[in-house]
Amino acid sequence: MLQDKYMVNDALASVKSSLTFYANTISECTNPNLRCTIQQIRDKCETSQYDLFKMAQAKGFYQPATLANDAEVQQVKTQVQG
Repeated sequence: MLQDKYMVNDALASVKSSLTFYANTISECTNPNLRCTIQQIRDKCETSQYDLFKMAQAKGFYQPATLANDAEVQQVKTQVQG
């Protein structure tokens, strides 16, 4: 079971790295067709990442951060928008 946890967390880290790569590539891509293709690949990668995340969370392999309350969310919104 511990080995499964390490494999899942490693896969999550790998997918996160790929998503960062896709975001950087998309932001610098000037060819509209290539940009669209990479966006589609990124979208599929994000879906896979979320499925993997849900599975890891359900098995207790991954503990997400505590949810922020409404006041904390509003504070961050204010800081980002200001």
